[in-house]
Amino acid sequence: MVAVKAADVDAFIARPDLARPVVLVFGQDAGLVGERTNALVKASVDDASDPFSLVRLDGEELAVDPARLVAEAQTIPLFGGRRAVRVKAGSRNIAPAVEQLLALPACECRVIIEAGDLRRTAPLRALCERAKNAVTLPCYTESERDLGRLIDTEMRAAGIVLAPDARALLLPLLGGDRAASRNEIRKLVLYAGGRGEVGVDDVTAIVSDASTLALDDLVDAAFAGRTAELEARLAKARAAGSAVGSIFFAAQRQLAQLHKWRIAIEAGAPLSLEALQPPVNFRRRNLIEAALRQWNASRLAIAMAELAAAVLAARRAPALADTIAARALLSIAVKARRSAG
Repeated sequence: MVAVKAADVDAFIARPDLARPVVLVFGQDAGLVGERTNALVKASVDDASDPFSLVRLDGEELAVDPARLVAEAQTIPLFGGRRAVRVKAGSRNIAPAVEQLLALPACECRVIIEAGDLRRTAPLRALCERAKNAVTLPCYTESERDLGRLIDTEMRAAGIVLAPDARALLLPLLGGDRAASRNEIRKLVLYAGGRGEVGVDDVTAIVSDASTLALDDLVDAAFAGRTAELEARLAKARAAGSAVGSIFFAAQRQLAQLHKWRIAIEAGAPLSLEALQPPVNFRRRNLIEAALRQWNASRLAIAMAELAAAVLAARRAPALADTIAARALLSIAVKARRSAG
């Protein structure tokens, strides 16, 4: 099996193996998939804007005409130089086209296949992992260390110093999509306006997920039974002027997701966030896993009804909305804590 480990992907992209001309780039992080695909294209041709050097194919085309991929891969460049084929895989199966390509005795053309999240048993992934002349590059949600490197690289390139407390605040606001994370960092650099240093106030002012992050932390603490942490986060939410409606919305959204996951677990799915969808940001995993252990589907259904009643009560008595929201969330946290005990 030829599958590059996640930690070795960047090294492979810097020096692609000529003995493995077919590269499958796939994973949950669409931004990282696109970024690595672009880097491979850049390393494989002299001019990516030259249609004679780089051919772009759609998975829908190859599903209809599998032989097209082999024909393009064997075409000799009209004006010489290196040539590559970039394939955008879609919902249709292109494994037959790739299988014909891998059966060739030799291929001097680099073929880069860009795909979404593929299970280990997916025909395209299984085919490429078995072939000696292909390699697969996984692009999963990045770890805190990966995001830290991304932050440091962007800040160095801009000649800006990021204060330690600002870095600590920025890290959990990123993740899930490499392109989105990079854009947030560059937006922060632009906002700094050449001042040379970025602080906490800059991060709070410009990074788009700051308010969402705070509410996620608040509801995670509630469902995991962390009463003391919940009270502290409620106080911060009040000080920040967070709307009661936003707090209720975040709680109901998370409650619905926990209920969906618990139903799947009780139907036989493993109690592992890696096996459940949608993927969870790494920094939230511990609290969400704790919540999934402390709640079952039936108790979550009851909590849904109780939370809906609290939302209705807050709407009927706006002056008491803050108190009603706090009591509802503390009630959830107490019930989760009793279950854990």
